[in-house]
Order: sequence, then C-alpha cells, then structure tokens
Amino acid sequence: MAKRSKAARKKRTRRLIFVLIASIVLLLVLAIVAARFIGGNKDGEEVEITTAQVRTVTQTVTASGRVQPEVEIVISPDVSGEVVELPVVEGQMIRRNQLLARIKPDFYRAQVEQAEANLSQTKAQEAQRRADLMMREQDRARQKQLFEAEVIAQEIYEQSNTQYEIAQASLEAAQFAVESSEARLKEVEEQLSKTALYAPMDGTVSKLEIELGERVTGNELQAGTPIMTIARLDQMEIEVEVSENDVVNVALGDTARIEVDAYPERTFKGVVTEIANSARLQGGSFQEQVTNFPVKVRILDPHNLEAHLLAQTSGTPIGETVNAEDSPAFRPGMSGTVDIFTKTVTQVVAVPIQCVSVRDFADIRRARARRASRAGDTTAVALERPAAGEPGQREQLRKMVFAVRETGRVEAVEVETGIADDRFIEIVSGLEAGTRVVQGPYSAVSRTLSDGDEVRERQRGSITFERD
Repeated sequence: MAKRSKAARKKRTRRLIFVLIASIVLLLVLAIVAARFIGGNKDGEEVEITTAQVRTVTQTVTASGRVQPEVEIVISPDVSGEVVELPVVEGQMIRRNQLLARIKPDFYRAQVEQAEANLSQTKAQEAQRRADLMMREQDRARQKQLFEAEVIAQEIYEQSNTQYEIAQASLEAAQFAVESSEARLKEVEEQLSKTALYAPMDGTVSKLEIELGERVTGNELQAGTPIMTIARLDQMEIEVEVSENDVVNVALGDTARIEVDAYPERTFKGVVTEIANSARLQGGSFQEQVTNFPVKVRILDPHNLEAHLLAQTSGTPIGETVNAEDSPAFRPGMSGTVDIFTKTVTQVVAVPIQCVSVRDFADIRRARARRASRAGDTTAVALERPAAGEPGQREQLRKMVFAVRETGRVEAVEVETGIADDRFIEIVSGLEAGTRVVQGPYSAVSRTLSDGDEVRERQRGSITFERD
C-alpha cells in the first residue's frame, strides 16, 4: 500500500510539473504574439513611408449645386382675363417679338371705344366753349366802343368783361377735359395692347405654367400670375453653395471643373462669374444654422445644340461652333459638382496630406530631454529644455511630420504648411525634398508613433488591420 501511494504522488507531481511548463510556454507565446500585435517587436513598428517631392499643388474648393440658365425671364401679364390664345408649348424655341399668349380683349376693347366716345364728346364741348368765347369777345368789343362814346353805363361794360373771362375759363376747362380724355384713351389702348404677350428675347419656353382657357390676374403695380418662363439655354451656369470658410479663397475669374450627374463620364470647363455678398442661412436655431454663399460658375463648353444654333442664326455672340455629337443637353435643375481652382503653386516641396499631424511639441521636447539625460548628453538636454519665456508644461500644438532617418528611427519635424489639393499639401518650411516621411497608418501618425521610435517599412501588398 505504501509503495502504491508513493507512486501515485509521483504521478501527480509529474502531471503538475507538466501543466506548469505548458502554462508558462503558453503565456510566453501569448506575450510574444501580443507584443508583436501591439507593435513592440524588435524590428520597430510597421509603417508606410513616402518621400517629399517637388510638385505643383492646386488648391481646390469643392461644392455642389444645380444647373440653371444665365438669363431667365418670367412672363406675367399686366392685365387680367381669360387666356384665349396660347400658340407655344413647353420646350419650344421662340424668337424675339413672337406671340406667346393672348388674353381675351373684349372688355379692354369696349373700354377703348368708350374712351374714344368720351374724347369726341369733350372735343365737341371744347369747340362749343371756343365759339362762346369768340361771341363774348365780340360783345365785349362793342360794349367798349359804346362805353367810350358814353352811350352805356360803366356797369354794362364791366358785365361784358366778366362774361368774357367766364367764357375764357370755360374754354380752358374744356381743353383740360380733352387732355384728360386723351390720356384715358391712351391708357386703355395700352391695356388693350397688353392683352397680347410677346417674347422679349430669343430663347426657349423652359416652363409653361398655364393652360388655354385659364384666367390670369395682373396689374401694373405688382407681378401677376406667372404664365411661362423664357430662358437662354445656349448659355448655362451652375449655382453652388460654398461654405463661409472656403468662400474667402474664391475669386471672380477662377477656373473650375464641372461634373454634372447626368453625364458621369464627362467633365466640363467653367469660370466663376458671380460671388454673393450675403450669406444664405439654413437651419433653425443659431447653433444649427449652416452658412453658405451662392457662387455662380459659367459652363464654358458648348452645350444645348438647338439653342446654340438659334443664337447663331439670330446674330447673338456664342463663341465657337458646336459639334452635334459632343454637345450635351443641359436642363435647368440638373445637379452637379464643381471643383474651383483657387490658387496654384509650382515647384514646391509637398507630401501626402496624411503625413502631417498636429502634436504637442512640449511633450516631444521633454521626451527628448529624458533620452538625452539617460544617455549622459548634457548639451542635448539643454537644447531640448524650453527657452526663457517659452511655456514649460503648457501644451504647444504644432504641425509636424515624422521624418525617417538612416538609423531607422523617426524624428518629429515641425513644419509650416501652405495650400493643399485633394492629395498633397505644400510644405513651406521645415522639410527638404527627398526626405523620407511616415505616411501611414493614420493611427500611428496621429497618435501612437513617438519621436525616436524605431520603424520598418511596410511591404507593398501586405495587409494589416489598423487598431483604434
């Protein structure tokens, strides 16, 4: 029994030792894997590396909006009535002075006839008052001769003068009545002429608001019922909403690249023609409001062939000749995107935008000073300490890149940046062309990578998962 118990204890001891050894090996494997996953391997953190190069950088402002005609006129009547003639349809191309619509003229024609009759009556009254004045003038002359011959009393002579002056005033009143009747006739004749609406320019009926037989209202003091819209489709523009941060970079005459959703495979040239002075606010409360400024960009590429040919035949200057196969058909309201090229610099040092991050340089200085102190380099320690007047513990946020040195370690380099396009940013100072810098991953550039860390370049085609 004693021997069997002793063998069992040895067996349990060997099993316990085996379990402990296996646990230690597993922990070591997990530690190695974790250290490698975290990036603490002896070869350094795996990063993407690029080289600062001399490039041309063009600053671009991107905004979205809708296509619209540069010239667009809403036709509305100055008189009210029933539309009895509508010889145009939506989309029809029209000429200047072409009839667009006619309002029933019977009421206004009757007013003209009434005004003509009233004018004839007032002219007859004027003739009557003129004849009466001539009679009173003759009577006054006779009474004057008799008064001078002392045949009649002075009272009779003065009475004839008074009647003459009354007749003269009556004639003036009749003349004013004639002028008033003439003005009234002119007014109603103008109203009658306004029952016919004519095209003010060559263009296209881009929108028709009414049907034949509908009643419309209008007067000369305010806009009446919209009947139709006439537009010059041979010259279109796109109006975009530019944010308040970007509009300060946009100027009249800036060139642009236009993409219209209806033509996804094509781009068109444009130029900025108008920048709004007042903002267009969107949203409810002040905190939720979005401040944008409307900017108009003219489309320079020939478009809308039919409207273009109409402009050619009418003598309107429209630029180059249009090829029917290449001419796009833009319609008002189409959506699109505009890239406005606001500024271009040539032969400048540039790096990909993701290479530049904002870090606390006070923290970087302290880390450098600690490393120099451990290495016994007192000169380096003094250089890395804040100078007199500089904040010590206070955060110093600066733009910087991580330059890769020949030792395989990175150095945080403070840089001054200029303009940027959608891929590259200009480096004004702090970095020379040919310097290798860290491009990615984003988490390393923005957070985890530190000054003096050892790195190794990620091989092309390798796949890694970035951790937040």
